[in-house]
Amino acid sequence: MSIDQTKVSESPIDLASPRLAMRRKLRHLYDRSAKVLIGIGGIGVIVAILLIFLYLFYEVVPLFESAELDSVAEYQVQGTRSSETLHLAVEEQSELAMRLDASGQVLFFEVENGDIRHSIDLPVPEGRNISSFALESEQSGLFALGFDNGEILIAAYDYQTSFSTADNSRIISPVIEYPFGENPYQLFDSSETVAIALRVTGENMLLSGVDETGKIALLRASRQVSLFAAFDAPGTAANFDIRAVSPSIIAPDTRQIFVDGDQLWLYLVNGEGQLRLLDIRKAFNDEVNGFAGLTRLTSDSSLPTEIEFLLGGISLLVAGQDGSISQWFLVRENDTVQLEKVREFSDTPNAITALSTEQRRKDFFTVDTDGIVSIYNTTAHREVFRGDIASSGNRFLAVSPRGDSLLLESSGGSYSFFEVHNEHPEVSWSAIWDKVWYEGYSEPDYIWQSSAATNEFEPKYSLVPLSFGTLKAAFYAMLLAAPLAICGAIFTGYFMAPAMRKKVKPLIELMEALPTVVLGFLAGLWLAPFVELNLLGIFTVLIILPVSILMASIAWANLPEKIRHSVPEGWEAGILIPVILLFTYLSFVVATPIETLFFNGDLRYWISNDLGVSYDQRNAMVVGFAMGFAVIPTIFSIAEDAIFTVPRHLTYGSLALGATPWQSLQRVVLPTASPGIFSALMIGMGRAVGETMIVLMATGNTPIMDINIFEGMRTLAANIAVEIPESEVDSTHYRILFLAALVLFTFTFVFNTVAEIVRQRLRDKYSTI
Repeated sequence: MSIDQTKVSESPIDLASPRLAMRRKLRHLYDRSAKVLIGIGGIGVIVAILLIFLYLFYEVVPLFESAELDSVAEYQVQGTRSSETLHLAVEEQSELAMRLDASGQVLFFEVENGDIRHSIDLPVPEGRNISSFALESEQSGLFALGFDNGEILIAAYDYQTSFSTADNSRIISPVIEYPFGENPYQLFDSSETVAIALRVTGENMLLSGVDETGKIALLRASRQVSLFAAFDAPGTAANFDIRAVSPSIIAPDTRQIFVDGDQLWLYLVNGEGQLRLLDIRKAFNDEVNGFAGLTRLTSDSSLPTEIEFLLGGISLLVAGQDGSISQWFLVRENDTVQLEKVREFSDTPNAITALSTEQRRKDFFTVDTDGIVSIYNTTAHREVFRGDIASSGNRFLAVSPRGDSLLLESSGGSYSFFEVHNEHPEVSWSAIWDKVWYEGYSEPDYIWQSSAATNEFEPKYSLVPLSFGTLKAAFYAMLLAAPLAICGAIFTGYFMAPAMRKKVKPLIELMEALPTVVLGFLAGLWLAPFVELNLLGIFTVLIILPVSILMASIAWANLPEKIRHSVPEGWEAGILIPVILLFTYLSFVVATPIETLFFNGDLRYWISNDLGVSYDQRNAMVVGFAMGFAVIPTIFSIAEDAIFTVPRHLTYGSLALGATPWQSLQRVVLPTASPGIFSALMIGMGRAVGETMIVLMATGNTPIMDINIFEGMRTLAANIAVEIPESEVDSTHYRILFLAALVLFTFTFVFNTVAEIVRQRLRDKYSTI
């Protein structure tokens, strides 16, 4: 019988072949599509990370750019007298400039072309010459003129802004005011004032002077209450009562005199460049011995050429004939106060001929004999600009209140006007990462304080306390989370019964779903007060609970086999639940009598007063508990998967060769799972480093550097969350916060890179097991 070839060719196998081929093609297409999509996703993640980095870098780079000065105009001002310039200033809008000369003429002119807007002659007494001049500050515009008969005139220049009804244009009208009266004050009796100093705080004024014999006179006045006190100043002045004080306070050869911003100290500079301090409070209390210290401001071969207070009246800037510029302020050590040189700025060999400070930042401008103009910031200890843009022999310079323009007056009477672009002078690598000696501090330190209530505030942008706080919070969180998570993962993945594991693992992973803001809220409002009230109970639990678990395990191992075998293998952990609950309760119970017996009933008070360790309610220990609770699921899940997925044939082979389960765990399972365990720890560390809400709500959020577990901290992430909403866009503070974000990004990148390198090496090492 012959076989039908047509029927053979149409067998079920042959009919199914096209469908199988189609399925293979579809599966191949799906595989290729998945590979392409996964590749695109991976590349997209890398590109996104790079874009984040580039954006952060873009926002941070302007912080370290140098300043720029653009020349606007050069001109001669017609109508000025040949008298020496006493003061030069530029108003807020950089439209008008003011020049005060030794004849008492106040001239207001336009800064862009020199056209005179207004001229005012001060009421200089007839037949008298101006022998001394003092400016209270650039901000107030208040100044004093000393005459050769001992009289002092106090006035202020100001600007009134109005708007034209015709075209709504702005009109700036200069004025001269006399806030403390138009009549001169008689500071000395017919003796010439060599130097004077003026300082106003609120409504109170302090005027000081020294005559040609070295006698010191002090005068206090108020706009509402007439208070007057003077040395060697008999008579009356401007309807103020006079209180005679001992005239025996003398400072020979005094050439310059200054009053600090708090009206506490008088700075007297003699002809040799030495500075002597006078305690003003002692002087007004008739204490003759009010001098404190004698300090040389420059080197022996140089004398000061310019001395001026920095913004705030705390720091004294001293420029010398040798080109040196130094910053000085008072430092209190024990019960003594002494003037310390904090930092030096310039190493130019040319003498500084003019120095002017900014009105809103800790910047100052200088010009030397060769016409080199420089801009410095004291906090950053940084020269932000240096250029040969002025003519030699410049005598005066003036900076606008906003610091965006500069006016130079040369010895020939010509003026040069410049636009200044100096956005972020307060920042330098040393100000961010090194110790900085801030005004009012006894020594250099790491400080973060981005704002304050006063305009004279010195910004403190050190990222060291924030970085330290970030690592401190992560350390204490990992100190709690790492042992619990890893040990729990080992027991769950290796010893626990599968049925019990199916219940325990999802429950622990569910902990990760809890919002961190809820954990932070509970930690700040419930956990922190609870820990403070039960501090000894917490420590007792940490000691008694591990011991009780160990003892319970030993007791269980020594029970008869009949009892032990009644519990299915892998379910023994359930027996520890009542043990943990019982001994936790007993720990708090026994803590009360122990605290009463040894610590007078208050461990917190004993720690603070007897040990001298400060205790804050919201501290690193609370953060460790709360953030450790949040990190445990991350570490546990990854580590448990790594242990559970170790091939069972490796374990069975080890047991077959006579190893115990613990030996198999130590020698086989843990080395094989070590890449995954290490990755779990590093990912948990990265999670702790980047945590925001728990740290923000569970600590005092104070940027301090103290490893003390009872002190709080501020982290980089929490600082960004707190301050970024209130920072001005593109300001220094705003960009510093982006720098903090870049540092945090770098932390995470470094942790992940190290984790991946170590994981790969562990995988290569143990892949042959």
